[in-house]
Amino acid sequence: MATALVFNPESNSLKFEVVTTVAGQRFASEGTKRVSAAIEDFGDAATFSIVSGQESKGKEQVSVPDMAAAARFAVAWLREQAALDELDFAAVRVVHGGRECARATRATAQVRQQIQTLEELAPLHNESAVQILAVLDTEMKDTALMVTFDTAFHRSLPEVAWRYPIEAETADRWGIRKFGFHGLSHRYMLEQYARTLGRPVEEISLVTLHLESGSSAAAILNGRSVDTTMGLTPLEGLMMGTRSGSVDPAILPYLMDKQGVGVAEVMALLEKRSGLKGIAGESLDTRVLVKRQDAAARLALDMFSYRVRLAVGAYLAVLGDAAQAVIFGGGIGENSPWLRSAVAEGLRGFGLDFDGELNERSIEGQVKLSCEGSRLAAWSMPVEEGLQMAHECWLALEDET
Repeated sequence: MATALVFNPESNSLKFEVVTTVAGQRFASEGTKRVSAAIEDFGDAATFSIVSGQESKGKEQVSVPDMAAAARFAVAWLREQAALDELDFAAVRVVHGGRECARATRATAQVRQQIQTLEELAPLHNESAVQILAVLDTEMKDTALMVTFDTAFHRSLPEVAWRYPIEAETADRWGIRKFGFHGLSHRYMLEQYARTLGRPVEEISLVTLHLESGSSAAAILNGRSVDTTMGLTPLEGLMMGTRSGSVDPAILPYLMDKQGVGVAEVMALLEKRSGLKGIAGESLDTRVLVKRQDAAARLALDMFSYRVRLAVGAYLAVLGDAAQAVIFGGGIGENSPWLRSAVAEGLRGFGLDFDGELNERSIEGQVKLSCEGSRLAAWSMPVEEGLQMAHECWLALEDET
């Protein structure tokens, strides 16, 4: 058995958990969350909350200006709760691991340098991990420090999927290729599905959907990722909360010419002023948009579900007859019957017999949403990235012995 403190940073928030693994566990979901909390909207009035299931409890305002301060706050608070007693290691989620970082590993100087080098491909993400590690060096100097990478699960992509159709010499010179992200989430859904069915991971072929403010889909064939929607950076792929996802690349020089702006301004448009918020205005929260009755909100939701359906259809074609199920994960996937229904409507030709009534009643927890006898299954599944991080890091530490 091992106890881990795991940090899951986003651009302006930090979730942290104390997780216990059990001896000989095969799946992340066999672990247990002892403590789960989050700090959101960094600033003088950041929100600190204890997380129980899907609900945030005990909310209070705290002054946390940045990621380093959030990490220090987390460690101090956990010490007050006596939650760090007998801690075996701490782990930090890193968004971009590039070509070098293929699995969970110790946060050595060399690994940290690689993380920093890749910051330009994951702005505001990789640097957050480096800042947390620097705090832990001071606050928890006797604790083993580990890192996990969102890109690691997609290292199995075949060249036909990871290589972009641009001049190979130029692409290879600058390391331009599809990396994919949300690997912890996609791996968790794969392994939890295998555990649920009592089948080896190597016999599982799925389309998995990580649907939150950042969203991606993955095609998994015989337990290995063979394609995913995010690419060189987390901007490619599905429509997201504030990110455009895939668009005609000619839009960038066109806008630069017409508006007389530089690359930074156009990238800010695609990353921060597009997606659900860019279409609906005011909010990117699908829970808010569903309650609105205006045409802009409806269009944003319809566009989002349409692009998810496009990705699922493409990946079912990639998997062919091997496809067993479509898994809806992440906050939107798990809590949005309207989204699942809109996607399922286009999958009847692939053999999905969808239980619409059960879908409408299912807003949390792991639920099979397809009817008995359906050739293609559909599931809603909560994703526990903290459990997955602890599991992967513990396996890496065990391999050292």
